[in-house]
Amino acid sequence: MTPKALRIYDPAMCCSTGVCGSEVDPALVRFAADLDWVEKRGVRVRRYNLAQEPGAFVREPLVRHALQEQGEDALPLIVQGGRVLSHGRYPSREELGTWTRPDR
Repeated sequence: MTPKALRIYDPAMCCSTGVCGSEVDPALVRFAADLDWVEKRGVRVRRYNLAQEPGAFVREPLVRHALQEQGEDALPLIVQGGRVLSHGRYPSREELGTWTRPDR
């Protein structure tokens, strides 16, 4: 069985932890913890940051199309197995768990 994998395409930011600079974004801190939880369940997670890896956004047709249609409002974009699972917001742990269940 192929292990589950998620690709996260984040908007441009200095880092993905949410603790960069003097302002902390609680949504990013929560999401980072949720992704750690997902990885501990055996799911491969790869994050791309628009500011640091713009080529990854161009190479992925689903992401390129979303950006052409919606601009940066499409980000963050969550992709799994050639499908967009979520766009424009960071999903909850419950959603991540549903998407990465072994029986799915």
